[in-house]
Parts: sequence; C-alpha cells; structure tokens
Amino acid sequence: MKKIILLTLLLCQTISGMAQNADFQKVVEKYKNATTMTAKATKSLHRSAVKDDMVTTGTLEMKKPAHVCISIDGGKDMLLMEGSAFTMVAGGRKQKTTSEGNPQFATFQAVFEAILAGGGDLSKYADLNINRQGSDLVLTITPQAANKKQQRRIMFTSLVLTIDARTSAMKSLRLNDKRGNYTNYEFTNFAFK
Repeated sequence: MKKIILLTLLLCQTISGMAQNADFQKVVEKYKNATTMTAKATKSLHRSAVKDDMVTTGTLEMKKPAHVCISIDGGKDMLLMEGSAFTMVAGGRKQKTTSEGNPQFATFQAVFEAILAGGGDLSKYADLNINRQGSDLVLTITPQAANKKQQRRIMFTSLVLTIDARTSAMKSLRLNDKRGNYTNYEFTNFAFK
C-alpha cells in the first residue's frame, strides 16, 4: 500500500513538473526569434532597518546565447551573467563567481539560458519552482546546499523571476537575502530585437 501511495505521489509530481515546464515553454517561445532583449530597470534596495527603500535606475540587456546584464546608476551597481561567470557589483564591492563553483547560480544560469533559447527542459532542477499567478509566470529558485561550506556561500535565500505570460516580457527579478532584506529589479519598456 505504501508503495502505491509513493508511486502515486511521484506520478503527481512528474505530471505537475511537466505542466509547469509546458507553461514555461509557451511563455518564452517569443525569445527564439530575438537576439537581444532590452528594458529599463528600476532597482529597489530594501533594508529592514531603514524606513525607505533606495531606488535607482538603469538598464537590462540580454543577448544570446548567455549574456544578461542589469546595469544600474551607470554601472556602479551591476549584475552580470556571461555564460557560467557571474559578476556582481554592489555598494562599490565587486564579487565574482561561477555556476560551477557556486551551485546557487547553476539553476539561475540554466533558467536564463533556457529563456534566451526560447525554451528548454527545466524539470530536472529540484531547486526551481514554476507557478502561474494570474497573467504572470513566476520562477522561484531556492538554492540548496550539499554541505556546510556551500551553505555559508549561499548569498540569497531565493531568487524570484516574474515573466508576463501574455507578452513574454520579463517584469521583475527579486533577490532575497538571509536577513529578510531584498533587492528588487522592475523592468519596463521591454523590447525584443
């Protein structure tokens, strides 16, 4: 009896994962015919100890096959993905890592590469959850650590990407940290080129 229940649960998870992946494929199909995507970016830095969020503006640029750059305040703050290499500039501090050396970025890289390709199988990523919320597709990456060393290196408790399911435009990217603070990027004037 326990085996039947376990198999039923696994089957339900598989079907749910396939449906989520099908939603993703449909929403990002428009990216297949574009080589570059751009948008205006508004960054809100929320710190629970400070009353008002710090808001700055910049740009988002995405290029095939694996370039994503959010540049804020003339490049003073930046989030850059070039294939497996990641660079983050915040508060004058520059940090570099790779998805091979920092597992929390492996799924992030896979998601953005799948978006830029106009689709891809994301069902194998256990730390990724895809949900439909109204007219949006929300992809939530919750980094997993295999050991204590990796746990210490995790910078974000979750990364939440929202895509407008009707237009395929990226709407926002939110990076949640361990202390309840977050950085939120809102994208407007999203354009496919």
